[in-house]
Amino acid sequence: MVFAHATEGALNLVKYDPACKAISEAKSVDEAKEIHDRADAFRAYARQAKNKQLEVDAAEIRMRAEYRLGELIRAQKETVGLAKGSPGNQYTGPVPNENRSTPPTLAEAGIDKKLSSRAQKLAAVPKDEFESMIGEWRGRVELENERVTTNLLRAGERARRDEDLSAKDLQWPEGRYPIIYADPPWRYEHPPIGASNRSIENHYPTMTLEEICALPVPELAAENSVLYLWATAPKLAECFDVIDAWGFEYRTCMVWVKDRIGMGYHARNRHEILLIAKRGQIAPPQPSDRPDSVVEAKRAKHSAKPLQFYEIIERAYPRLPKVELFCRQPREGWAAWGNQAEVA
Repeated sequence: MVFAHATEGALNLVKYDPACKAISEAKSVDEAKEIHDRADAFRAYARQAKNKQLEVDAAEIRMRAEYRLGELIRAQKETVGLAKGSPGNQYTGPVPNENRSTPPTLAEAGIDKKLSSRAQKLAAVPKDEFESMIGEWRGRVELENERVTTNLLRAGERARRDEDLSAKDLQWPEGRYPIIYADPPWRYEHPPIGASNRSIENHYPTMTLEEICALPVPELAAENSVLYLWATAPKLAECFDVIDAWGFEYRTCMVWVKDRIGMGYHARNRHEILLIAKRGQIAPPQPSDRPDSVVEAKRAKHSAKPLQFYEIIERAYPRLPKVELFCRQPREGWAAWGNQAEVA
């Protein structure tokens, strides 16, 4: 093993390349866990000794060991659990048979739920993305190290969530609908201003403009139909591309004014826009059912829209079938398509 006890004379015994090789060759969770723990101990000592280079090397080795641990856990899920036959189903001693062919369980390797969860999140990050983020992290101070670690974990959460969603069969609605209500999950090119937990990607999977335009909405819309399409201020121009790709023509819009100010680069947004477009010769609502173009309502969960807008659409077209795309919470009497309800 390339690690020794954390003493002053042992600092030079931590060798980066052999440690990385040992990580890549680890075949069981207990091997990866041992490297992880030793690297963690050296990292703590290096911080105390103010040896920044060793601290960075040890921190990276720890992260790589955790990534490898996650790979091994994901590969042996059928063996994850507590050792059988131990008192209270809690493992308290060494593996009875050291020559057994089955790999050790997580409990036997001393891996708790928190470490298991972190490791699996990291392992969900594509290898090239992991290497790129590790490369960016090298040489930064501890504060930046913690930020990159958090970003890696969030990337893993997104990757695992997207894996789960891709495995689901999201059935596209059957039939044709005269009323279509849509709130696309836009992908933003620039990170949001403010706390990192506000990032769109931390809440639900996003789509590019091309992916949104390619949805088979023209086949879903009735020959005579109305589209209600939500637009954020930065994505307003792209929304008109979507309207055109889906076969509609813009007619007017409504504005939702929120109770709290948001973030923004040039202006701090407190509103969202509901674009209204039509296809064919569908008639507008009766004059008595035409709403005020400005609706003031409180913000709810991230990206969730006020219930008032369902009621406005239902009042405008009470007897026409309706479908909501990118649905969060199915509404009685409406058809729905989407997956955000499962991941919000």
